[in-house]
Amino acid sequence: MPNHEAAQPDQAASPAPQKQPPREIELKLAASPEALETLRGADLIARHARNQGVTRRLDAIYYDTPDRLLDRNGLSLRVRRSGKRHVQTLKRSGSGDPLVRDEWEVALPDGTLDLALLPLAEIGEPLASLSTGQLAPVFVTRIRRRVRRLDYAGALIEIAFDDGTIEAGEKSLQVAEVELELKEGEAAVLYELGLALLDIAALQLETQSKSARGYGLAFSRLPRAVKAKPIEIGAHDNADAAIAAILGNTYRQLLGNLAPVAADSGPDGVHQMRVSLRRLRSALSVLKREVASPAFAPIGREAQRLGHVLGPARNWDVFITQTVPDIEADGLGDSGLSVLRTAAEPHQAESYAAVLKRLANPQTSRFLLSFGALIERRGWRNGLASETMAVLAEPAADFGSRVLARTHRKALKRGRGFGSLHPEARHELRLALKKLRYTAEFFLPLHDGAPARKYLGRLSRLQEALGLANDAATTHELLADLRGGKAGPELHFAAGAVHGWQSRQTIEAGRKLKRRWRRFEAASPFWS
Repeated sequence: MPNHEAAQPDQAASPAPQKQPPREIELKLAASPEALETLRGADLIARHARNQGVTRRLDAIYYDTPDRLLDRNGLSLRVRRSGKRHVQTLKRSGSGDPLVRDEWEVALPDGTLDLALLPLAEIGEPLASLSTGQLAPVFVTRIRRRVRRLDYAGALIEIAFDDGTIEAGEKSLQVAEVELELKEGEAAVLYELGLALLDIAALQLETQSKSARGYGLAFSRLPRAVKAKPIEIGAHDNADAAIAAILGNTYRQLLGNLAPVAADSGPDGVHQMRVSLRRLRSALSVLKREVASPAFAPIGREAQRLGHVLGPARNWDVFITQTVPDIEADGLGDSGLSVLRTAAEPHQAESYAAVLKRLANPQTSRFLLSFGALIERRGWRNGLASETMAVLAEPAADFGSRVLARTHRKALKRGRGFGSLHPEARHELRLALKKLRYTAEFFLPLHDGAPARKYLGRLSRLQEALGLANDAATTHELLADLRGGKAGPELHFAAGAVHGWQSRQTIEAGRKLKRRWRRFEAASPFWS
């Protein structure tokens, strides 16, 4: 948080704060044309509107270099025409906030692109080194926009109903969405208005800008899966700020994988979305012991529901893209494993259809908007006892060390008598270790260095060995599904080969397990 206290007279003057670029704070919601029409005439909009609204035709050309230098650096540049007015706009993503982008706008005397009119020194590279002549049109958007300004919950919000197309050569993509742009007030109100609109019509959170969709269309590019980024927690932060950083980090990873999963970009999208939900549930589980907020429970339940739908899709992905190829690479390709891949593909397609159905469910949109509002409002503070509020004010390092120590102790307790643990108990230990690893990663920025890396290395290797037994159990369930019905002898033979290979792998991993457990058990907690 910025420090707004005035400098004391006897202190040296601090350097002038760096100028913040102008920013656009906006939430997008995808809608059907019918939903747009319903929302345009909704009583909720009329009650809070400052004006009757205006309808504009917006045609925009997006520019880039032949090697897409702007796109690769998170920039989009357009010239938009509305009537006789032309505006040149540069936007920059990457602030870490899902609602925020840097934005620079300048009026043009005509529709001719002119980089020199932008504050290039302020924007910096790579734009500062470019000339207008190096840029060329990439795609265009043709949008019919109905705009109104709303006074809602103490904020001024511009609501835009957009319908039209994105066009790249002969290819086109339909656009139908609601944009909520914050002009004054708190960003949490955008999520809260989104929830109110969801009561009127079916909407889905749209995480891709028109620019991102345009590049995808122009270059036949699918959105990429998003891995978790390091959490930004510093020694100066308190526990409240740490909770906001942890939950915000899991939220951004979750949102970042909505588009890849919806576009069927491949197994990584489903995997990373599932990881984001597991990280979120781990965070809520360990945090609620310190901050028993009732706001955590509904978020956790919805994360579990969505994760439950993603599970089968991930399992079939692993079976088709990892398990079968690994066995073939190990010299068992002559076991007719291709018959398993062919038999599994309809199951994989069915599981993906269930994921898409769940993402389109209004309950999922409500979960995502509610989660965003919780983070913006820091809703875990509501209804807490005074002693818990004191916990939120303590240093993040002290808070994190206590959370890590408790989670570490729980994992050690799960592993007592490790050599004689039955499979169910080992499964519970694996889950406890996974929660511990996520927790350690959450607070890692407060304890960087060799001890932390050593601890996490031992933890990860133990998890990996325990995971082989779990993978074998999951594969056993999948093979049971494939063997049902009218499975022929070729499939039964191939399934037997898989069972044999995984049994050998599990036995080999078992020889390492006790040693890896002892090493982890002896690891020094890096937070001490």
